[in-house]
Amino acid sequence: MCKSMSTNQIRFDNGAAYERYMGKWSQLAGAAFLDWLAPANRLRWLDVGCGNGAFTELLVERCAPISVDGIDPSAEQIAYARSRFSPSVAQFRQGDAMAQPFADHAFDAAVMPLVIFFVPEPARGVAEMARVVCGGGSVSAYAWDMPGGGFPYAALQHEMRELGVAVPQPPSPGSSRLEALLDLWNGSGLVEVETHTMTVERTFADFDDYWTTILGAPSAGPKLAAMAPDHLERLKTLMRQRLPADDLGRITYGARAHAVKGLVAR
Repeated sequence: MCKSMSTNQIRFDNGAAYERYMGKWSQLAGAAFLDWLAPANRLRWLDVGCGNGAFTELLVERCAPISVDGIDPSAEQIAYARSRFSPSVAQFRQGDAMAQPFADHAFDAAVMPLVIFFVPEPARGVAEMARVVCGGGSVSAYAWDMPGGGFPYAALQHEMRELGVAVPQPPSPGSSRLEALLDLWNGSGLVEVETHTMTVERTFADFDDYWTTILGAPSAGPKLAAMAPDHLERLKTLMRQRLPADDLGRITYGARAHAVKGLVAR
């Protein structure tokens, strides 16, 4: 949920646009992730790449945390996240996943929600989470299965490429593979490492709801705006064909994410 990139840059700096484009997906996957993670209540949480606070909101609602600290590189996303909570519930600051501004052993649990593929050096990000979590504490993440086509807008990206449009990619898409997550967690010295795969579905009110959502997307939106009108109309037709509506006009389709968890050795 963060995030900025070094090449073919994607930046998520509009909290409201991110909420519609990805925040809803994040919470759908996040709810399934928390069902699997089954964390205890009353923990000190670190949300790495908190973005606009979409997953933080789930932590507060479902996990009765003692505290939640969120970091993200985007000042605009942090501002949006702060607007969701009172300071007594959650604290947010700008920060780098690979150089976190916290002391050793400061948290009971650290999580990266939809972030690992945005981290240029994922191993450093995982090592930093392990550093700031106390012995016996949890280090976890969930991420769209980018190589396997699990990204919620994978079909859109495919059609854009077929029309000759360069689609921005995160710097570390392969890090969301199950094998890569296992290697990252085991390589950071975490123990009792487990992985899990989750499938979620989202329903849009109609095709126009879907189309307006992607036109305002922080990543795809600028590329769509730069397309020639006839190409954009062709893309719209192709997506209507790929995402048929039900009898009420609604568009429903799924996405797939991988999750990983491990404990800091005591």
